[in-house]
Amino acid sequence: MTKKIVLFFAGLLGFAVLLAGPLGFIKISQFKAMGAAGAAMVMPPTTVTATAIVVSDWSNSLKSTGSVAAVQGVTIGAEVPGKIVKITFESGAAVKAGDVVVQLDTSTEEAQLRSAEASAQLAKANFDRARDLRQSNTNSPAELDAAEAQAKQALAQADSLRAVIAKKTIRAPFTGRLGLRLVNLGQVVKDGEPITTLQTLDPIYVNFSLPQQRLSQLTVGHGVIVSSDAAPGQKFDGKITAISPEVDQATRNVRVQATISNAAEKLRSGMFAGVEVVLPVSTKVLAIPATSVLYAPYGDSVFVVDEKKDAAGKATKVLRQQFVRLGDTRGDFVTVVDGLKAGETIVTSGVFKLRAGMPVVVDNTLAPNSQLAPNPKDA
Repeated sequence: MTKKIVLFFAGLLGFAVLLAGPLGFIKISQFKAMGAAGAAMVMPPTTVTATAIVVSDWSNSLKSTGSVAAVQGVTIGAEVPGKIVKITFESGAAVKAGDVVVQLDTSTEEAQLRSAEASAQLAKANFDRARDLRQSNTNSPAELDAAEAQAKQALAQADSLRAVIAKKTIRAPFTGRLGLRLVNLGQVVKDGEPITTLQTLDPIYVNFSLPQQRLSQLTVGHGVIVSSDAAPGQKFDGKITAISPEVDQATRNVRVQATISNAAEKLRSGMFAGVEVVLPVSTKVLAIPATSVLYAPYGDSVFVVDEKKDAAGKATKVLRQQFVRLGDTRGDFVTVVDGLKAGETIVTSGVFKLRAGMPVVVDNTLAPNSQLAPNPKDA
């Protein structure tokens, strides 16, 4: 029985060998043919966008964030209590220095003033008669002094009432733009109660801070460029007008104040703003688009397009991976401190899918539009 089983398996194995021999030869031949075709096949060149490196002049600047503040700003309030009988402004209106804003009731003070003026006139007449009598030696010096004192006292009483009446006529202390109205007609206000705000908006201040190591680069008169998300795409020019003599002990920053022209009043007190201090000296740099850099933990690199000749003598473009040391970034560009030189051509997009030695064709139809001051439409 065992012998029959052994003979069965031996026959089965022999049949498999006879069957696999021709098929195996055919498959081996097919694999060899595929390998030869793969070795002979040449990959088509990859289409890339590229640009030549040029030396650029970058103006040196210091960037910070600041707050907008009014050159003059106050809360207009009542100095003395009284009833509002007239409101002469609208919320947000522009006023000039001396314009009446609110009139309080002065009927009582005006009546008292008429009485005080009559008393002052009588006291002055008594003083004049006493002086004439004194010249003729008819009265005593004490009587003349008493008459003079009464005349001055009556005049001071009238002046006091005039001052109260003037305080009840509330005027704009300077030219500017009023805020929202906080009172109503007929309302009785207390002394110090706010009525509205007043701000001078043109020009306007921008206060910001810079590290103490930048203090040697700052000078009063340096130009500044201010931007705000309240006015997208707009730049406001101004100059540094004050530098604080103190350095903050907690942050080691120095406070700086710039004055900005704000004729359209688009900058308002309390706004957040971006500030760029323009320094007078520019720097020559090698700036490349940030999209051309392949960032990696072991080092940043770019792909340089070199021209080489193949075996047939035809010029082709191939890639060379070049490691670089990067510097400052501005807009869509980054500076190269080491690794590249002017005149070299680098790939500007899709670098993550490239490798050294690849043949390429340059087509800048869809090249990225890199800008130093980009302003995306959907920002």
